[in-house]
Amino acid sequence: MSRVIQFLKEVKIELLKVTWPKKDELIGSTSVVLIISVILSVFIGFADFIIRNIIFFILSR
Repeated sequence: MSRVIQFLKEVKIELLKVTWPKKDELIGSTSVVLIISVILSVFIGFADFIIRNIIFFILSR
């Protein structure tokens, strides 16, 4: 049990050393991640649609 308590104390010490992002940085980073996720989703959906149509065209001959 003492090892667990020691571990948690060390975790607390390490978390105090962390430089947390400011609100503006966090909002900016989150926006970038969301925008890139949407762009990649649209691209993958479009690529899937094209590949599916090509396969159906080839197999329907």
